[in-house]
Amino acid sequence: MTGKKKKVIYKAGGGKSGKVREGGDEPVVMPPQGAGILPAGYGPFLSDLKSRIRSAQIKASLASNREMILLYWDIGKGIAERQKTAGWGSSVIERLAIDLHQEFPGIEGFSSRNIWRMRAFYLAWAEEVIILPQPVAEFVPQVVGQIENAILPQVVAELPWGQNITLLEKVSDYAQRLWYANMAFENGWSRSILTLQIESDLFSRQGKAITNFAATLPPLQSDLAQQVLKDPYTFDFLTLTDAAREREVEEQLVGHVAKLLLEMGAGFAFVGRQVHLEVGEKDYYLDLLFYHTRLHCYVVVELKAGEFKPEYAGKLNFYLSAADDHIRQPEDKPTIGLLLCRQKDKIEVEYALRDMRKPIGVAEWQTKLVRRLPVDLRPSLPTVKEIETALASLAQDQGAKA
Repeated sequence: MTGKKKKVIYKAGGGKSGKVREGGDEPVVMPPQGAGILPAGYGPFLSDLKSRIRSAQIKASLASNREMILLYWDIGKGIAERQKTAGWGSSVIERLAIDLHQEFPGIEGFSSRNIWRMRAFYLAWAEEVIILPQPVAEFVPQVVGQIENAILPQVVAELPWGQNITLLEKVSDYAQRLWYANMAFENGWSRSILTLQIESDLFSRQGKAITNFAATLPPLQSDLAQQVLKDPYTFDFLTLTDAAREREVEEQLVGHVAKLLLEMGAGFAFVGRQVHLEVGEKDYYLDLLFYHTRLHCYVVVELKAGEFKPEYAGKLNFYLSAADDHIRQPEDKPTIGLLLCRQKDKIEVEYALRDMRKPIGVAEWQTKLVRRLPVDLRPSLPTVKEIETALASLAQDQGAKA
């Protein structure tokens, strides 16, 4: 029976089988019974996709994430193009998900929901090469042909799919999305950290502190230092009232040092709190002292529970001079000061820093709860102690009634 050809069975959705018509170099996929008529080009597309996935599986063992992200980009591109040229609808995507799942049962990621995400992933990063006349959802089918040559940004291909999904779902602006992608890659952010940074609007806060760095630091150091600071700083892990004093703020910040460092940003290393300096015959104490591994310098942070006052800048300037003499090592660059206060007037801060000789930045700090409440309601907030006392009293009353 040497000349007899074997039949090839193609399994599709619903557990029914379809046959492969023999003849020629490549088998032609016949749709399974009851599956309905598939659009033109579906068979070759599915066959090519299977080959692409098998190839990616091999390459994934060497460079798993990058190959998978590029695969998802290609799948999204293929679907978007066929929606334009062949009118593919949602039913075809559902069928594609079934076929891929049956062909690769051990591989996750080919659900219909994720395939739709692949399409969105392609369109989101391809949209920058064209002028967008109206919301993407309204015109994408008409412009897919214009973005066929779009190239996925390299840094995006290096991010895990989970981070890419977060960028897709939470950041609509291309420039902001690319900025967050670069930050996530450079700093090794997990998906939860990336989400936190997006929700805290880090893009709008980074580099926004008022400083005199341009006049007090060399150009390269000045630019980098400016980007290191932000405004405002959000310490939403603190439980404080508006009447909290600086020492209470310090204690809580140090008690949550991991969260503090996350908010301060990449490169900050915590050195100490209330760091002692002896100047002449008097003792002085720095609120918080950090060392920045990228700037290669110490950063003195002074906390103020109220609004900015010009004399605060003069005191910090004094601390920086003392820190340069007593703490800074020969290999370190000039110490930088960061003054954090509840409120500030931009013009007032600029005047206060104008003739300072030491590099100083001024920014606000706030908690998420207080920031979101109207100003006239903030003084009426109960303290944590008051809440605990009220709860204890309620529990006693309920126990007495029982």
